[in-house]
Amino acid sequence: MSTSDPKKIGAIILAAGASSRIGSPKALLDYHGETFIERLVRVFSAVCDPVVVALGYHADAIRPKVKANVAVNPAPERGMLTSLQTALATLPEDLDGFLFIPVDCPAVEESTVRRVIQNFRERPAGTQFVVPQFQGKHGHPVCADASLIAEFLALPEDGQARWVVHKYVPQTIYVDVDDPGILTDVDDPEAYRRMMAEARR
Repeated sequence: MSTSDPKKIGAIILAAGASSRIGSPKALLDYHGETFIERLVRVFSAVCDPVVVALGYHADAIRPKVKANVAVNPAPERGMLTSLQTALATLPEDLDGFLFIPVDCPAVEESTVRRVIQNFRERPAGTQFVVPQFQGKHGHPVCADASLIAEFLALPEDGQARWVVHKYVPQTIYVDVDDPGILTDVDDPEAYRRMMAEARR
């Protein structure tokens, strides 16, 4: 991203989960010759600075594949929110906004990320979130105003990021994109097979 751009936007990729249902680290699964984490880091690094990858389970195995900043959740069993909070705590104070996405969503297109960021940069005053949607369904990445970082960090350990997202629905812009990848959720072997079959069409 150009350092001359007045609106600096970071990105967080959440890759700290145990991947217990799929049997191996999802971050290291293959998607068109790249691992999930390699592809997401590449896509987001093209338009965001910094890119922070939240690791936890399997951190030692995943870290060598990460060409970005790393934030390790010391207790990933506490849930995805704590991994998001771990990464948020590392973001610089001069950001205007940040995107976040789980590593389960490797198929998101760079053009979609650019479109979400463009809408964030051009958002009306008071807008807190920009969220992509495909055929009426909301997906990732979510782009949030940096002023919300403190609110995410203040959530209790058993909380969920969606609590903050839902709170600001009236201050959210939903952007239509032609990218089913925003809805991808590779949670188990069947979901992975389905995604790969669709990608070959």
